[in-house]
This record gives sequence, structure tokens and C-alpha cells, in this order.
Amino acid sequence: MSSKKVDLITLDIIRDSLLAIGEEMFIAVARTSKSPIIYETLDFASGITDKKGRLLTQGNGACGFLGMLTSLVHSVIEKYTEKGNLKEGDLIICNDPYGGGGSHLQDVGLVLPVFIDGELFGYCVNKCHWSELGGKDPGYAVDSTEIYQEGLQFPCLKLFEEGKINETIVEIIRSNVRLPDMSIGDMWAQISGLRTGQKRLIEICGKYGTRTVDQAIERLIQNSAEFSRSQVGQIPDGIYTASGMMDKDIMGNGPFPIQVKVTIEGDQMYVDFTGSAPQTKSPINVAYDGLVSAIRSVFLACTDSSQNVNDGVFENLHIKAEKGSIFNAIRPAAVSCYYESMQYAQDLVWQAMLPVVEKGKLTAGHFITVGAYSISGTHSVTGETFVDVGPTLGGWGAGFDRDGDSAQFCTGDGETYNIPAEVLEAKFGYRVTEYSLNTTDAGAGEHRGGYGIILGHEALNDDMTFSGTYGRFEYPAWGFEGGKEGAPSGFDFLLKDGTHVPLQGTGSKIQMHKGDVARMVTGTGGGYGNPLARPAEKVAMDVKNEYVSIDAAEKIYGVLLEPETFAILGVIDERKKFSEKAS
Repeated sequence: MSSKKVDLITLDIIRDSLLAIGEEMFIAVARTSKSPIIYETLDFASGITDKKGRLLTQGNGACGFLGMLTSLVHSVIEKYTEKGNLKEGDLIICNDPYGGGGSHLQDVGLVLPVFIDGELFGYCVNKCHWSELGGKDPGYAVDSTEIYQEGLQFPCLKLFEEGKINETIVEIIRSNVRLPDMSIGDMWAQISGLRTGQKRLIEICGKYGTRTVDQAIERLIQNSAEFSRSQVGQIPDGIYTASGMMDKDIMGNGPFPIQVKVTIEGDQMYVDFTGSAPQTKSPINVAYDGLVSAIRSVFLACTDSSQNVNDGVFENLHIKAEKGSIFNAIRPAAVSCYYESMQYAQDLVWQAMLPVVEKGKLTAGHFITVGAYSISGTHSVTGETFVDVGPTLGGWGAGFDRDGDSAQFCTGDGETYNIPAEVLEAKFGYRVTEYSLNTTDAGAGEHRGGYGIILGHEALNDDMTFSGTYGRFEYPAWGFEGGKEGAPSGFDFLLKDGTHVPLQGTGSKIQMHKGDVARMVTGTGGGYGNPLARPAEKVAMDVKNEYVSIDAAEKIYGVLLEPETFAILGVIDERKKFSEKAS
């Protein structure tokens, strides 16, 4: 279809209108949901596609879903549209990691076909993390061995058919989850977001006509594709590689060798994970659609992350991974903790491309892990069952001209937020004993890595369990150009009797008793540049601010300080020699 008839002003208005719809859909879900992980953390995404399933816009939230919305709609098209079984008023629910989204079962997707004058025009779609979806463990399973243990599966089912809700599906949900009011409430929040998008999309088409809007969509996708090709064309042609190891899983399997080969040929980018470890008998595998989402995010970081995102942006991105590998798992592999493999895949590409993309686009390695935890039990005041799930903040890697950011979520979480301590205590009935920076002496460099956090949860009764998965427990964030690696992530326990249970990377349903404290400890980002090149004044200020120990100032940075005033007394010989050589 020709798009020449759409003038530039109308094109801009339609583009901005589509972006506004995505944002309004997003806000509608956040304001009506029942789960803190949705309305506080914002662990969800909303978007619009055209009738071909091409993403037109995606609101804020978890950028790890970038690509999952598209695959979700494609699964609906394949099952219903191509067979002519999709009707006005239908609404589809799907959480199939292998054919409708690529994440885990707890990320439930809803798709609403939008009909205008009886003709299918496009789709409104969202994907939200439900705190509880059944399965063998509350929240999510960290030691599942197959997907059947992880919760309810919705293989692209009609939740609404021609405007009438399927009460059978609702009752199945109610009967199989531990917190039915919360889960079903989140379902209705998603529906409200979709109906908001539907209303606004119909309004735009009513104002400009479906033909004009269709033409604008084609033009916008074309423009994005052309811009993306120009961006990749600025990266030098070549083959760029990276390899590494993923931590052992909860069953003791691993560590897992992983690798990537990134090929730049003109304006095309080819990303190949061939040779990485086979899928494992634990839930750290990721399905292919999840892998695509991860690489789309780092692709934007390598090109221009400020551009308006639609599927045209990724037409020149090609991703390959062997079926049955840890990066392209096949049913019935467990995928509950898919985000760990997803993040490692992204990190490999990040590491491979850092030396060749424009300076400032990428940093040294970051703490990488979602740091997902699940705490469940009985509320100490109300006596009600609770399930608390969420990600954990950590440290990002340093850049060539700046220190790394501290206490931020990993790249896959994107525009998400931590839940305030007051909300945690009121909602779940435990006590937050500590929420501080993890200033472990790691991630040193001319520009140091950002710091992780320490978050303590104290049980106020004898009925509380803790589960968690933390990547980078064995293999911390990498430094660049002489920068040091970061500190590991994990969790430890301070028991009531004074016992300290050391840091560990994974654990399932660990029983806690009144007075026990579970502490989530996340790592620092990698440093950038030799620590001996960090200005002495900055080192002194770091010590004064309690970011760096006075011992590390001397041994790592080579700066001698007066312990009371933090005045610079001098530098060690190694720093002198480094400065002389550099000058």
C-alpha cells in the first residue's frame, strides 16, 4: 500500500497519537491492578500492533518484553485469524513460553483484536507478571524440572468470545491459584488497559480514516527500518565474539559455557549463539522469543535507544540459537527463571560490541541478574496468606567517562521501580530491617562500577519461606580496559540465634522462623579503566562518603589518606610509576 498520500504533519500526529495510546494503556493497568509487582514495580508492558502483528508502539515498563508482545499477537494470528475464527468481541489469554511470549507462565498475556466497521484493524496487547499462578510453589518455582510444575498454562484461549466472558477459564484460575482475588483482579486490570487502547485506536481511525492510518503505519515502519539500517551501517564490518560461563543451577548442574558471534555486514546485524550449552533440567532456560526480546534491547543500546520503537527497527536484526539449547529451550523444559539466561545472552552481545560501537553507548559489565525472590507465608497482623515476588536492584558498570549507576534494576527490567519498604511491611506483614548500598570493595576503576543493595526481611512469625535465584553469584560483572570485576550477587541469612548463613546463589522454600532475617545482597558493576588512574580527590571523596574503604583506597587505588580528615597524604609507588608512564 502506498503511503505517499500521508503528509508529514498528519504522520507526526498519528505517530504521537499511537505513542500516547501505549502510555494510556500502561497507566490504566498500573492504576487498577491488585499486585504490588504490577502497580509499584511496573513489571508489565502494553502495546499496539497492526493486523499483521507488527509492533507499532510499546509503553514503559519491562523492556525485557520488547518482542514478546509481537510474538504473542503472532500466536493469536496463527491460531485464529488465519483460520477465520476471530470475531469482534473476542479476547485471548496466553502465557505459553514456547508459542506466545517467550518468558514464563507468570507473565500472562492478553490480546484484544480491534475491529473497525466490521474489519480487523489491529491488536491491543499487554503482558503482566501475576504474583500467583498456581504451580508447585507460591509465586514461582526455582527448582522446577519441567514446565508442568510451574503453574497454569493458557495456550491461546478465548477468555471472551464475541463479548461474553468464558466463566470456565475464570473458575479454573480461581480454583488453582493461592490468591485468586489478586490474580483475577490483575486479569481485569489488563482487560481495562486493552479496552482503553481499543477506544483510543477507534477514535484515531474515526478522525483520520482507516486508510490514512494504515498508510501512516506503513510509512512509520518503513522510516524506522531505514533509520535502523543507517545506524548499523555506522558500526565497522566484522565478526565480534564473546564467551563466558553461567552459574551452576540449583540442582548443581553447570556451570554452563555460553558464547556469541556477532557479525556486522553492511547494514545488517547477525547474532549467533551456536555452541552454547544445551538446555538444563532446571528453570533457567529461555525460549527463543525471550532470547529475541533480550537481543532487541541491546540492539537498541548499540544503535539509538531514543528512537520510537516499532517492528521496523528490527528488520535488519537476525538472531540464531540452536533448538534445545539454554538460549532456545523446547517444551517441556522448565523456564520459571528464564530471565537469568535471557540476561546472560544480552550481556554476551553487550561485551562483544562494547569495543566497536560509539563510545558512551555501552558500559562495563553490570550485575545482570533480576535477583528475583519469592517470600510467602502468613501475614503477621491479618493472618492472611501472602505471596511477595519481585526483582532486586543492583550495580551497573562504569562508562568511559562516568561511574556506574547504583541501585538500579537490570537491563531486562527497564522502566521499573522498587517497592517502598512501607508498602512491603504493610502488604506482607514482615519487617524491612535494612535497605542500604552494598559498598563491597569491588568494581574498581578509573570510573568505578555502581553499587548493589542489601535488603533485609525479618520474619515476624514462624510461617515464612524464602526462595531466590541470583545470577553472577560465581561469575561477577566484568571490567573493561583495566577496570576490576564487580562483587557477586546472592542472599544470606542472619538467624535469631546469631548464626550467619553465608551468601548463596539459589534456594527454594527455605524455612524462616520469627526473628530470622533474609538479606538480598546484589553485586556491583564492573570498573572502566585502571583504578590507579582515578583522581586522588575522587578517591578521598569516595572514602569520606563510605563508598570505598580506606584500606581499598591504598591497596586498590594507591592513595594514602588521613583516617580522620580524609586528607590526601600521598600515593604509593605503583601509582607514581603508573602516572609517570601515562604522562
